[in-house]
Amino acid sequence: MAVDSSTFETLTPSQFITFTLPNTINPHHHHHRCHLYTPLLRIAVLDSPIATTDDPNPIIAAMIVPDHRETDWNFCTESGHLQLLYDFSNISRLILIGNNLDPNSEPLDYVRTVVDTVDVEKIECELKQLVIALHPKICFRNGVPKTLFLTYEDDVLQRVVVKRFVGPFVGEFLVEDVQLESKAFRRRLRFKRMPNLIQSQVPVVASVCNVELGLVSLGKMKKVEFRVDTGTLVQPYLTPMVSGLFLIVSSVNERIRQEFSPRALCLGVGGGALLSFLNSKLGFEVVGVEADEVVLSVARGYFGLTDGKSVKLIVGDAIQLIGGLNDKFDVVMVDLDSSEARSGTSAPPLEFVKKSVFRALRSLVYCHAVIVINVISPNELFYETLVQQLQDVFHKVYAMDVKNDGNIVLMATVSPIAANDHDCAFSKRLRAVVSGSYMESIVEL
Repeated sequence: MAVDSSTFETLTPSQFITFTLPNTINPHHHHHRCHLYTPLLRIAVLDSPIATTDDPNPIIAAMIVPDHRETDWNFCTESGHLQLLYDFSNISRLILIGNNLDPNSEPLDYVRTVVDTVDVEKIECELKQLVIALHPKICFRNGVPKTLFLTYEDDVLQRVVVKRFVGPFVGEFLVEDVQLESKAFRRRLRFKRMPNLIQSQVPVVASVCNVELGLVSLGKMKKVEFRVDTGTLVQPYLTPMVSGLFLIVSSVNERIRQEFSPRALCLGVGGGALLSFLNSKLGFEVVGVEADEVVLSVARGYFGLTDGKSVKLIVGDAIQLIGGLNDKFDVVMVDLDSSEARSGTSAPPLEFVKKSVFRALRSLVYCHAVIVINVISPNELFYETLVQQLQDVFHKVYAMDVKNDGNIVLMATVSPIAANDHDCAFSKRLRAVVSGSYMESIVEL
């Protein structure tokens, strides 16, 4: 693709351009197989949605796509590129440079290789003139700008895409198995529209207990089977969400004593880890609402979610459905996020943060109930508005900082909390699966 160099002379909010250039990197300059080896290099340039043309000191950065991750949606889609840009603060333009592979080809297995820093520095040096040429004009006011190269880091050692799917609501998504630096195996659910966000993850146990072989090698062995463990929560914010039940242990215990099963409504199902845990570990009857039927079938087939008498699944829009449900619940767990990468990651979605929605939720629960919401705030105003509207509708609002990429769990009670008996049977059952230290981290707002 021919690109007019003047295209990059000014910052244009949300401008996204990809093109290819002949690979001029000399492989003989490097100790090992050169990281960038295809005849053409794929260059992707994205200007921040909040970039301004009159910024006198815009920050321009480049990143070399990690080896074997060229077909990973984090690096080959506009939505992934945008989330990478948001991960680094104050960047006005992010340039990705990588091998030119077909993003629609079979996804590559990823095995992290030991990076030779000398080689990386040489490659960056050879790419320097290209990166400078992609700077806007304003960067040259005081001479030739310095080049800033960023590196991508996560805790994934190996990655295998299990299968790709297309849902009518979420679009393209995939199930992948990963091996982490801790050597633990995880099964993950990721959506193409928000590829950097892990929608769900559960532990995976291999039938052959040889972690040293690695995920990719194990997967190629014919008799090795992988089993998901639905009894352990590994998504960082899910255990804090469950700990919201500490606020109502006595009321739930009383319901159980009267031979009623406690009831939970889960808005947003994903892989179903939260639903499986509430049902199998804490004895809840669970109703799950999920917008996409294909996501539900994947939760059943790949994440161990079993629906039946005590787990009921409903396909539909959570906000519309809560107005039409006639059930009553002891707890509502809200795990919904925005469907638009351009606004940055936010949970719950903006259309959920309304008093009318919270009033509808309040009408669905018993007087002793708690509403628990996973929150990722795109800005302070979003969080302040959410807290204020909850305080206007509910009796008290509590918070717990998850200490994970800005997640906060909010909890709203409908009525004054009865003196909780933390020696009751349900409290003991809860503390057997959730550390009591979580209870101590709940702060009244």
